[in-house]
Amino acid sequence: MEILHTDKAPEAIGPYAQAVAAGDFVFTSGQLGIIPDTGALAHNTATQTVQALENLTAVLKAAGLDLHHVVKTTCYLKTMEDFSLFNEIYAQYFGEHTPARSCFAVAQLPKGALVEIEAVAVKG
Repeated sequence: MEILHTDKAPEAIGPYAQAVAAGDFVFTSGQLGIIPDTGALAHNTATQTVQALENLTAVLKAAGLDLHHVVKTTCYLKTMEDFSLFNEIYAQYFGEHTPARSCFAVAQLPKGALVEIEAVAVKG
């Protein structure tokens, strides 16, 4: 098992790693829409979605991977009213590559975030 870290994504806000490599798999922790340079959340669902995906991309890059290596995402939204908007932005990042995905509305996310995205990626 290898703990992965990058300064291009926000530091973990608890006792966990940004990602862990285990064999051919990389498991990322949930990425919020936190701007790494400031530590502040982006302002709304659209900008938080973009920032969460940018953070996820940075964490994967630390493992030598990109979004095309992702086989599964789990996405958390503050409200399903944002589902269509979230899907539009998500699709822009993943393009024709469509990994398996679960998406849930949750009562609360850390730091009052509106979006959180975690992923499982495979090397090779």
